[in-house]
Amino acid sequence: MANYYLGLDQGTTGTTAILFDQNWRQVSRGYREIRQIYPQAGWVEHDAMDIWESARFATQQALDKAGATGSDILCVGIDHEGESVMVWDKVTGRPVYNAIVWQDRRTTAEAEALSASHGRLIRQRTALMVDSYFSALKVQWLLRHVPEAKELLAQGRLLCGTMDCWLVWKMTGGAVHATDTSTGSRTMLMNLAKGDWDEEVLALLDIPRSILPPIGPSAGDYGRCVPEEFCGISAPISGVLVDQQAALFGQTCFTPGTVKTTYGTGCFMLMNTGDKPVQSPSGLLPIVGWNMAGKTTYALDGGIYISGAATQWLRDGLKIISSAAETEAMALAAGSNNGVYFVPAFTGLAAPYWDSYARGTLVGITGGTTREQIVRATLESTAYQVSDLLHAMERDSGVAISAMRVDGGAVANNFLMQFQSDILNLPVLVPEITDTTALGAAFMAAIGAGFVGGTEELEQSWRLSRRFDPQMSEDERQYLLRRWHKAVSRARDWARED
Repeated sequence: MANYYLGLDQGTTGTTAILFDQNWRQVSRGYREIRQIYPQAGWVEHDAMDIWESARFATQQALDKAGATGSDILCVGIDHEGESVMVWDKVTGRPVYNAIVWQDRRTTAEAEALSASHGRLIRQRTALMVDSYFSALKVQWLLRHVPEAKELLAQGRLLCGTMDCWLVWKMTGGAVHATDTSTGSRTMLMNLAKGDWDEEVLALLDIPRSILPPIGPSAGDYGRCVPEEFCGISAPISGVLVDQQAALFGQTCFTPGTVKTTYGTGCFMLMNTGDKPVQSPSGLLPIVGWNMAGKTTYALDGGIYISGAATQWLRDGLKIISSAAETEAMALAAGSNNGVYFVPAFTGLAAPYWDSYARGTLVGITGGTTREQIVRATLESTAYQVSDLLHAMERDSGVAISAMRVDGGAVANNFLMQFQSDILNLPVLVPEITDTTALGAAFMAAIGAGFVGGTEELEQSWRLSRRFDPQMSEDERQYLLRRWHKAVSRARDWARED
């Protein structure tokens, strides 16, 4: 009988399921896209049942590709899209409203008011600045604006949770309602020092503790899968993490000062800061990386709202490409950006700007601008945003970063990776397994289930696939960055001119 670890990566645009053998080689992969719902400008939602079905579809596809059955799974690790949150009826198991996605900006005005009145208190307790990015104000919105949520709350039937919580609840047949510390640290509801929900913040937002899941360790007991519900699997769920912390773990960034960047719908850079959180004047987020065996490892996080989603927009919105795979050749064919810069602030700008009102801006267009140059500017925009994050992270942590490990779908784009190395003036390292979120979740599950003793056993599993070294002159690098920052200022000024 073959024995596999299952890493289930519930991401913003789709769910990936990967089977790893006991030597941490990728055996098979399943995937299903998740429908994006945009009810109004700045609003982003997911159908929670679509997420559940995508998890089952991707897992069954991975099993089928490996010629495996549910009984071949040793344990299950889950990572998820972080701040996205939902409410559901614990009796019927039916979602009351769509999941509100981390990108959603419907609570921007509420965030500004709360920041003015209680921003310091919330920062002291949660280590997060008040922003609609986090789960807290999304939960408050659901309780205030969804009549059925109010009715179920009064009846004691309402449950609330992030996407890990929802999947655990479904996979265990409704037996377990729980989340982990890394997830709690992204909600703006958890006291970072205590690792538990903060009663004063809950009271301030009028969110009952009773609807929230207990917070547990990242490696631990989250119940067993019910075979009839989840692809014939009866293995324990023993690892739970936010996707970006899972990627940090999957990249074996176990030493303080090590950094990874994940390129997905958004783009996220995390630095391991060891056993203490680092406060950031630039607005980077001090968060829990993971918690194992009673020990918490912290991380510093910088997030970019729009990265791969900008390429999707080129495909689905502008229709100037038919697939992301075309963009590398098009960017190279352009030769240069020819003075075109694209700031993909579709839902504002995150760290280090934290500007909810910034909007997408394309500058430098002339009559000679080509679609290839627009594609190139779109790819370059990701590299520029990552550069802004990295320099803020170095300033705030006091640690000089010597290399960056990268993962996610866009690392297949050699143009982007080379340009990223050039703009950072640092080596960029691509591992053999680029689905490091699923790998990190599987790593954590193996520890939680007792199949792996600790991180030392996992470090040898990281294997280099490609390395990109900087080739750009310092003069060119600084020129491009100056022009980029000028474009960012235009994007930030746009809404304020009304």
